[in-house]
Amino acid sequence: MAEYTTKEIRNIALVGHAGAGKTTLVEALLHEAGSIQTPGSVEKGNTVSDADPLEQKHQHSLRSSLVSFDYGGAHINLIDTPGYPDFVGQALSVLPAVDTVAIVINAQAGIQTMTRRLKEWASERKQCRMIIVNHIDAEGVDLEGLLGSIRETFGDECLAVNLPAAGATKVVDCFFNPSGDADFSSVAEAHTRVIDQTVEVDEELMEAYLEKGEVSPEQLHDAFEEALRDGHLVPVCFVSGTARIGVKELLDVFARLMPDPTEGAAPPFVRDTGDSEESVEVTPDPDGHVVAHVFKVHFDPYVGKLGMFRIHQGTVTKDSELFVNQSRKAFKVGHLFKMQGDKHEEIERGVPGELCAVAKVPDIEFDTMLHNFHDEDDVHLKRMNFPMPLAGLAVKPKKRGEEQKLYEAMDKLAQEDPCIRVERAAAANETILRGLGELHLRTALERMEEVYNVSVDTKPPTIPYLETVTRKAEGHHRHKKQTGGAGQFGEVFLRIEPLARGEGFEFANKIVGGVIPNTFIPSVEKGVRQVLDSGAIAGFPLEDVKVELYDGKFHAVDSNEVSFITAGRKAFIDAVSQARPIVLEPIVNIEITIPNESMGDITGDLSSRRGRVSSTDVLSGGMVTIKGQVPLAELSDYQSRLKSMTGGEGSYSMELSHYDPAPANIQKELVSHFKQGED
Repeated sequence: MAEYTTKEIRNIALVGHAGAGKTTLVEALLHEAGSIQTPGSVEKGNTVSDADPLEQKHQHSLRSSLVSFDYGGAHINLIDTPGYPDFVGQALSVLPAVDTVAIVINAQAGIQTMTRRLKEWASERKQCRMIIVNHIDAEGVDLEGLLGSIRETFGDECLAVNLPAAGATKVVDCFFNPSGDADFSSVAEAHTRVIDQTVEVDEELMEAYLEKGEVSPEQLHDAFEEALRDGHLVPVCFVSGTARIGVKELLDVFARLMPDPTEGAAPPFVRDTGDSEESVEVTPDPDGHVVAHVFKVHFDPYVGKLGMFRIHQGTVTKDSELFVNQSRKAFKVGHLFKMQGDKHEEIERGVPGELCAVAKVPDIEFDTMLHNFHDEDDVHLKRMNFPMPLAGLAVKPKKRGEEQKLYEAMDKLAQEDPCIRVERAAAANETILRGLGELHLRTALERMEEVYNVSVDTKPPTIPYLETVTRKAEGHHRHKKQTGGAGQFGEVFLRIEPLARGEGFEFANKIVGGVIPNTFIPSVEKGVRQVLDSGAIAGFPLEDVKVELYDGKFHAVDSNEVSFITAGRKAFIDAVSQARPIVLEPIVNIEITIPNESMGDITGDLSSRRGRVSSTDVLSGGMVTIKGQVPLAELSDYQSRLKSMTGGEGSYSMELSHYDPAPANIQKELVSHFKQGED
């Protein structure tokens, strides 16, 4: 593989709603660039990026996939991402690896739910954005109206750099060589809009433009990149991946207009300083210390665990020795790979901006940092906010003795997808697999069975309620046990008070005079934390409480760690019982996309589930989006209910909003059930 410089690299992620045609577009780009001889087909299961057997079976992307090729003097790394809301974690996780986020829109479907959400996420991270309108040759599409909707929805900074022409059988350039006629608007008008928008960020260039009436693409380059970084300009391109219309022109835009790693928005690197974070400058210097970020983990059946990373600073070779986060034990790279779908090719080195992979490094996980200098071991990328996985299934292996095999399979799933979580609910004796929706979980179970050979039984999990207290109180317990010889003794006095929602737990040692020796203070806290984990009134984790240990007694012979763990636990339970404890239930934000004619049924059903509708948005294609809040406990059967009410055309996504006190009847039932279990 030819070597190249950082300035020649273009890192681009294709994101967008399911059905936008991202995978087919990747095939068209690979073919046009000469990387493959024949474009693959999603229907035939022979595309480069959808190489996973489950993707081929279901005919849609389930994971992000990296491909690369050379074109027009540029080396283009392209990441194809899934579009279903349930797999959004796979799309979001790769955003730190790229300099440009290309939002792909299906010209027939228009602006859909995931289109909006992914555009917002890229904007929040201040990444360069572009919009690709795909399937422009589809029957009955209104491309002029769609461009207007894009500008209305995402802002007037969305400007066409090419336009469809000759009945959408080709596209005409509106930037480099603005000539010819378009199907709507005019090439000259589109060109002027892009130039006007670009020169606004550079006063000298604006003066030259006003004086001469024109500036060359070469003069515009720096200002264009600045406009992209600032979100002042979002280029719009038209293409058809299936008919290969506008593919070459899109490649030209990638190679000539999209930023290289020295021009993209500076990645938000930070260093923790106790209660806050301070910004850290990391530059694409090939001679600097290595700073690299792991954006994807994949378990390959042949080479094992693969960690894919972007080099932000320094140069990595197969002889490099790197540390993972704050580890003091380095690993030797040995084999440095470039990925092409599920295939990998060994390379000699990776420069800043390159996307590489290493195999068989156990400590590598998603979001870890790789470095070769200990002064960099606490530097990390600012954490991304992923949707919280709330949909869940309690799972256990069908065959006895396969528990370990099940845990290993679920651990691999969680390492590969930041929106899959494995929980152990001790009170309910359940192992819970959580994801973003029914499709997400169903696919995970299918992967466990077909890839890891683990079959499971499932059932709905216990709802993740919480417990808390609502007023101040005190608690006391004296633990005394005499069994002949050395006994047990510990006495503890506690004060507790509620904290604001979401503040967690705080433990304060207010002991004076040595009434409890310092060696036993951690034991008291350990006893308190046992109650936090297992609950005090209904068996759910207890949160948002401050505990002060202010008095107690000990015995010079009989006091020990176990005594004060027991005393701390029971004193805390005593205090909680007097602090008006309540059960909190999770409330989720829900976004439902349905046919317009189903809106009445859906809003009525939400009301019956204690839900509140906050807004409705009319989409193109006769669809509408309903946003609101609903208790999670009311959504256990929602997928099947929604499917029934919309004839299979409805979809939804949800994320945690907050916790509210559960209704009195539900609290009473949960407390009663917990007490029966104790008896």
